[in-house]
Amino acid sequence: MSEESGTTSSPKTAAIRSVAVIGAGITGLTAAFRLKQRNIPVTLYEASDRVGGVIQSIRRNGYLAEFGPNSILETSPKITSLIHDLGLDRRMLYSDPGAENRYIVREKRPVALPGSPLGFLRTPLFSIGAKLRLFAEPFIRRRREETEESLADFVLRRIGREFLDYAINPFVAGVYAGDPARLSVLHAFPKLHAIEKRYGSLILGQILGARERKRRAEVSKQNAKKISFDQGLQVLTDTLGQQLGDSLALRRRVLVLERTTRTWRVTSAGGGSPETREYGAVLLVTPAYKIAEMELAGVHGPGFSPLGQIHYPPVASIVLGFRREDVAHPLDGFGMLIPAVEGFSILGSLFSSSLFPNRAPTGHVTLTSYIGGVRAPELALKNGPDLVAMTVRDLRTILGIRGEPVFEHHVLYPRAIPQYEVGYGRFTSMLTDLETRAPGLFFAGHYRDGISLGDSIVSGHNATDRIVAYQGAT
Repeated sequence: MSEESGTTSSPKTAAIRSVAVIGAGITGLTAAFRLKQRNIPVTLYEASDRVGGVIQSIRRNGYLAEFGPNSILETSPKITSLIHDLGLDRRMLYSDPGAENRYIVREKRPVALPGSPLGFLRTPLFSIGAKLRLFAEPFIRRRREETEESLADFVLRRIGREFLDYAINPFVAGVYAGDPARLSVLHAFPKLHAIEKRYGSLILGQILGARERKRRAEVSKQNAKKISFDQGLQVLTDTLGQQLGDSLALRRRVLVLERTTRTWRVTSAGGGSPETREYGAVLLVTPAYKIAEMELAGVHGPGFSPLGQIHYPPVASIVLGFRREDVAHPLDGFGMLIPAVEGFSILGSLFSSSLFPNRAPTGHVTLTSYIGGVRAPELALKNGPDLVAMTVRDLRTILGIRGEPVFEHHVLYPRAIPQYEVGYGRFTSMLTDLETRAPGLFFAGHYRDGISLGDSIVSGHNATDRIVAYQGAT
């Protein structure tokens, strides 16, 4: 393990300028890369033997399978600038424009989400009563903010039960693997909360908010382009790791963070005796439950242990390959999401080989499905053959699949996605308070700034800006 020096100043001065980033997922990799670009000495600690976290891609027998996420939403220019600075423009792929349909399962068959007002009027996905209820939404008064509201309560109040069951419930399952009755609209979907507060209507807010996003050069997640790379998302994290070189400290688990008068002491272990090094700032981007296991010394208060209460449900990813003639559905879209009321085991499936090229051999298709989450955590914990059998059974009913899969890959994430549940503000307040009481300590990543890959990249970029500003002020 070594540290980029970038200076001939004294060891103490070098320590004050240097930064320890803990966690080599996409947020930590982005932050460390951006810090190194600014000639700030950085060490990126990672307990495992590889970078990338949940991002991992394998190619086998002509199939490409992603372990976790399948794409990045291009919601911010900070995402594309990172790809450009890494020299990956030629390896970057946008999803097939012909694969834009998004399906919701209703009455055991996939129904395409409407893409226009006329399509909404014609869609069989929602009843006439539900459609009329939506037209009344602009006339519903804002809620008085006396207590925090769940997403389910918010949706029921503004657009009704049918939209909760057949739009929001499957959407939340696809994004958070969560339950809208438990998620906080304020913390999990802050833009929805802000739209009602500012415009008094979701429909008006969508129209007027689009103009503001355009001025900020931002794109809504609904309209953002989907990005991957010729050999999967791991291309991005591997390239970041290569750029960081000997700034990486793999197989080093951080045990203690200690605040001194001017620096932070980071004690880590990895194969030998614990080692302690000094830095001017520390950025924590590893999952919250791992931060909770670290000791915080030299700072008054409860330390990191309360972060262990953040709920991370288990999720299993099942990637299956089929002969094209064995799948009745055209797979002409992004994928499908499944409402809980439909009673299936899987939360949804991505049509992976429709989205990006070379995800399956010629004449074959790849489907990536997810099981578990808050909806059914016990299902995610079943063994591999059971997971495959459940997935195939559901896909036979919904997509008209015949025959058996010719490719199988499955992986379990025992703690997958942080749930921004009602009351989550106690965690965000704790993080802000710690940053105030412990100067030089920073938090970023999916437990704080949004759970998507795009959110995580932007979070890493913004954390770099905060660290640079802090160093300039000290």
